[in-house]
Amino acid sequence: MLKNILSVGGYTLISRVTGFVRDIALAALLGAGGTMDAFAVALRLPNHFRAIFGEGAFNQAYVPAYTYVSEKLGPEAAKLFADRLFTVLLLVQIVLLALAIPLMPWFLLVLAPGFTEDPAVFDLAVALTRITFPYLLFMTLVTFLGGTLSAVERFAAFAAAPILLNLCVVAALAVAFLFPSAAHAAAWGVAVSGVAQWILLYVAAKRAGVSSTIVRPHMDAGVRRFLVTFGPAVIGSAGQQIAMFADTIIASLLPRGGNSALYYAERLYQLPLGLIAIAVGTVALSAMSRAIARDDEAAANRAQNRAVAIALVASAPFVAAFVAVPELIVAALFQRGAFDAQASAAAGAVLFAYSLGLPAMVMIRPQVSAFQARGDTTTPMLVALSAIACNLALKLLLWRDWGASGLALATAAGAWINLVALFVLARRRGFTEPDRRLPGFAGIVCLAAALAGAFAWWMAPQALRLTATLPFEPILMAVLLLSAGAAVLYAVLVGGGLKATGLLRLLR
Repeated sequence: MLKNILSVGGYTLISRVTGFVRDIALAALLGAGGTMDAFAVALRLPNHFRAIFGEGAFNQAYVPAYTYVSEKLGPEAAKLFADRLFTVLLLVQIVLLALAIPLMPWFLLVLAPGFTEDPAVFDLAVALTRITFPYLLFMTLVTFLGGTLSAVERFAAFAAAPILLNLCVVAALAVAFLFPSAAHAAAWGVAVSGVAQWILLYVAAKRAGVSSTIVRPHMDAGVRRFLVTFGPAVIGSAGQQIAMFADTIIASLLPRGGNSALYYAERLYQLPLGLIAIAVGTVALSAMSRAIARDDEAAANRAQNRAVAIALVASAPFVAAFVAVPELIVAALFQRGAFDAQASAAAGAVLFAYSLGLPAMVMIRPQVSAFQARGDTTTPMLVALSAIACNLALKLLLWRDWGASGLALATAAGAWINLVALFVLARRRGFTEPDRRLPGFAGIVCLAAALAGAFAWWMAPQALRLTATLPFEPILMAVLLLSAGAAVLYAVLVGGGLKATGLLRLLR
């Protein structure tokens, strides 16, 4: 498991690094005003729908179902099962795209009503979203092929695919003079990247012998089993995206820059989620699904406990950094060109609020896997909807006084509600058996992260003074210096503490 997690995490790290290069270019050229708000919405809308129909719902039901068919009936039956679902998924996405493109102004009237106060921003958002929306079709196919590859323990191509998004957007921005604006260039970069990612996944699936073709749909036992779990998964994923749609809607009502602050903070907040939570969740779901298919509950519990331990030790430093020096991190990465100190302060406040829910967000994926591996997508759906109801209520309560930070705080609270409810239900049903050593493990990790964060907060002024005279990127150099010192301190404390107590074995 650890090898697969490192493989996924390594490619995801490259993706996030290239993503930061992309966002640095966006910040410099688009800043944090109305133009960036329009592009943020244009990128967010297809991603919302992708999360509903692609990775959010489809993989939750598909990976366990594919694994079950493969284990019980063999690879030929699994391929036929995949081909039938591929055909249905492709048809659904074509219909959705055909409806969305001409109806895009009405979509945005609902999803970004605040933009109507500025017709220029609204028209730009419509134009950009029409360019980016086909990205959804290709990314849904990418997610499908990625799910098939994950089921046969081929994780690398799916993890590497997002790198192409970042490279395509950066390349498009480099020739922005060929487009009506830099925002149009970035939107076309997003659209082209969808095609590039699909080609990458198709080639990888072809080599693995699991590529899919269009066939006549047929309601066999495998498809029926999938649909039983897919329906609740769609509702659960849709519920999560409703909360994110609410962010888009409410942020459009904030002063210009609200969507931009959420976008840049989310980019940093998504780093540990993509690098750790998604990698751990993807590998854990595959490992647990195989164990459950073999009726080996002990192996499933061991896989989940190892996933929890890895997620904890890897995510804690990010939480500490985002709590201790959020504004400094934002300034180091984005404060140049059209992105000023005021924009850094706004995005830093949102990042701090998001970080309060980061531990829960990281832990949700392994916890949900306990249900999904057993074919139960209904329980996670109901829990997610309940947590989202609380999330939405808090958003409506906090946004007027707290602005974009209030939206992020509500998201953090919803994540904790979701995690606690999932754990309680999993324990009652016998779906999870936490290792008795986990509380001590978590205590050592949290203490080491807190001390490393306190070190970064205390040393930040000194680091800024030390690098102030540097001719190149003094704030970035200060953050790199702080990061190196805090990382070494955390590694020494957590490694020494876990080894001295014998808890390091949980990671093996």
